[in-house]
Amino acid sequence: MADYTIILDALDVMMRLGIHPHEAAPQRVRLSVWMTVEYSAPPSADRIADVLDYDFLRDGILRLAGGPPLALQETLVEAVAALCLADARVREVRVRSMKLDVYPDAGVGCEIVRRR
Repeated sequence: MADYTIILDALDVMMRLGIHPHEAAPQRVRLSVWMTVEYSAPPSADRIADVLDYDFLRDGILRLAGGPPLALQETLVEAVAALCLADARVREVRVRSMKLDVYPDAGVGCEIVRRR
């Protein structure tokens, strides 16, 4: 077995996320995802077909961002984790979301780890 960590770092999206009236408009949210992926052996042929193609993750996050509004960051990170764990090779996923513009001096976020 061969484990790899696949990272999608600092993907900024505009989305409706929050419970406050000023959050009814889309706001900047930064998402980072770390997936521990298990392959039966280290990839040897240098072919994308032998590994996890992370395009599905970016595309899925963009779909979530363009979908119905979400109230909680916890809901968002759980949805991203479920997207990752839909691939049986993903053993563990860490997802972090960060609202970048809630406060002028700090971001506010949520992070989870989910394992198979």
